[in-house]
Amino acid sequence: MALGNWAENPFIVIWETTRACQLACRHCRASAIRHRNPGELNLEEVSRLIIDQLVTMDYPLFVLTGGDPMERDDLVEIVRRARQAGLRPSITPSATPKVTFEVMRGLKEAGLENWAFSIDGSRAEIHDRFRGIPGTFDLTMEKIGYLHQLGIPLQINTTVSQYNLADLPALADLMRRLAIFRWSVFFLIPTGRARLKDLLSPQDQESVLQWLASLQQDVPFEIKTTEGPQYYRIRAQQREAAALPDTKVRPRMPVWDGNGFLFVSHTGDVYPSGFLPVSVGNVRATPLGQIYRESPVLKALRNPDSFKGKCGYCEFNKICAGSRARAYTVTGDYLESDPFCPYIPDPRRKELVATSGQRVKV
Repeated sequence: MALGNWAENPFIVIWETTRACQLACRHCRASAIRHRNPGELNLEEVSRLIIDQLVTMDYPLFVLTGGDPMERDDLVEIVRRARQAGLRPSITPSATPKVTFEVMRGLKEAGLENWAFSIDGSRAEIHDRFRGIPGTFDLTMEKIGYLHQLGIPLQINTTVSQYNLADLPALADLMRRLAIFRWSVFFLIPTGRARLKDLLSPQDQESVLQWLASLQQDVPFEIKTTEGPQYYRIRAQQREAAALPDTKVRPRMPVWDGNGFLFVSHTGDVYPSGFLPVSVGNVRATPLGQIYRESPVLKALRNPDSFKGKCGYCEFNKICAGSRARAYTVTGDYLESDPFCPYIPDPRRKELVATSGQRVKV
C-alpha cells in the first residue's frame, strides 16, 4: 500500500533552474553545460507551472538547483515569488565569482530559507579535483564566510565515492568547524558524468553508513543521506540495540525517489528524482500535482511491498526502500532490489510475502 500523505503531496520538490554551470564536476548528475538552454522554463512559467502548483500540494520544501542557479538573472525574483506564495525556497549554487555578498544579501531579503554548498574534500587538493576548477575550495570557504555574516543557515552537500572515501573523517571534522545545520551525504549514482567504477563497494557503503549513524550521536548538526537510504535502517538497528534517543530523524515519514520526492528539470520534465532518469510527464503539458498523484511510475515507487527481490520483503523496506536510482542504473529496473545493499532480510519474510500474493523475485 502507498505510504500515507506522500501519496497525495510530496515533502520536497527540486527544480533544476538551468543546466548551465562554469564548473566541470567529475560526478555531475546533470552533465552541466557552459550556456543556458533557450528551452528552459521562463519566469512566468516557473510562477504558473511550479510555484502556483506547489501551493496546491501542501507547500513542500522548494529547492532551486542546477547546473548553477546563479546562471539565471531572474533568481532573486523567483525566490521572492516563491516566498510570497508561502513556500520556503532553498538554493544549491556552485561556488563561483557570481556568488557575491550583494547577491547573497538580495536573496536573503527576497526570502531565501537556507543555502547549500558542496564540499567533497577536506582540503583544496581533493575538492578541486572533484570540481574540475582550481581554487574552488578556497572560493567556497570565502562564500561560507559571507553566509555566516548574513545569518543564512548553511547546509553542506558531499558526494561520497572512491575518490574521497579515505577523507571522510577529515571532512566530518571540517563540518564541525563550519557551523552548519545539516550535512547531506550523497552516495554516487552512475548517471550524468559519474561512472560505475567510481561507486563504493557494497561493504564500503555499509561501513560508511554505519559510521555516519554513529557520528550523528556526537555532532550538533543533522546528517541525512541521498541515495543511501540504508542509513535509516542502520539507525533503527542501532537505536534498538542501544536504546538510543533519536532527535535527528527524517521528517514525519520516509522520503525516497518518487515517494515524497519530486524533480523538475530545466525544461519542465518531471522525474522521481534527479538521479532516476525516468520521465513521468512535463509541467508544460500536465499540472505538477496531477503528475505526482496519477503517474503509474510514481505510484509503483510509493509501494515498497511491490519491489522485487529482497527489497520487496525486507522488514525495513518502509523506512529504507533501497536506492531506486541505483537499482535502475545498474539493472535497468527501478523496482528491482538495490544491488549495492549487503543486508540480508529475515528469510521467513520472503515466504510470508510470497504466500500473501505479493510480487517476489526469488
